[in-house]
Amino acid sequence: MLPSLFISHGSPMLALQPGASGPALAALANALPRPEAIVVVSAHWESRELRVMSNPQPQTWHDFHGFPPALYAVDYPAKGAPELARRVSEQLVAAGLPAQLDPQRPFDHGAWVPLSLMYRDASIPVIQVSLPSQAGPALQLQVGQALASLRAQGVLLIGSGSITHNLGELDWHAGPDTIEPWALAFRDWVVEKLKADDRPALLDYRRQAPQAVRNHPSDEHLLPLFFALGAGDRLGIVHQGFTLGALGMDIYRFD
Repeated sequence: MLPSLFISHGSPMLALQPGASGPALAALANALPRPEAIVVVSAHWESRELRVMSNPQPQTWHDFHGFPPALYAVDYPAKGAPELARRVSEQLVAAGLPAQLDPQRPFDHGAWVPLSLMYRDASIPVIQVSLPSQAGPALQLQVGQALASLRAQGVLLIGSGSITHNLGELDWHAGPDTIEPWALAFRDWVVEKLKADDRPALLDYRRQAPQAVRNHPSDEHLLPLFFALGAGDRLGIVHQGFTLGALGMDIYRFD
């Protein structure tokens, strides 16, 4: 059975400058059974209601500004999966989570950047499920639980965000060994609670975790972790690290 994954996708430049995360993602993909399809919950598709991408040919959306021209030339031409989208929508509705199909949605960089490092040939169909971020982590845990059965059907479930995400406090000149203590303390608290499967504490992370609001001024980049957690159980740490002093690049799997 495939695991569910949480991937810290970092800057869009990860697609061109993969650092340590790129090899870790490639090795993870090589170690997994090849998926029949992929479902991604990305921090970059916030919505009011749950939506499911049913676009048969999603475009690669360069949903960012100010990066080098080479990044805007990157294309990830994976096909969509309308039939899977309908199944996903039906499972969400059956779990009491109303969801609408979205036939226009393109791939945002929270999906195509990590996938371009895992499955470069873009031959696996991909759909995205939106992130109603105002509903907080409990909803994402429910979404993961509702879709967990897909893992046994060859579908890889991925939450794509970041274990820490305060862009205003990044050090753009920091080397790879520079780690801000406040970012490390938060990451280590999350890992400790994941290892203990302390879901009540994790759901209440904004009150209980050290420097929670400093690490996540808004929580859309941590919410995909709860999707992956809801879809799996036992934590496996695939990769850990920081860039720019405080941007966590951790990758977790849940079996």
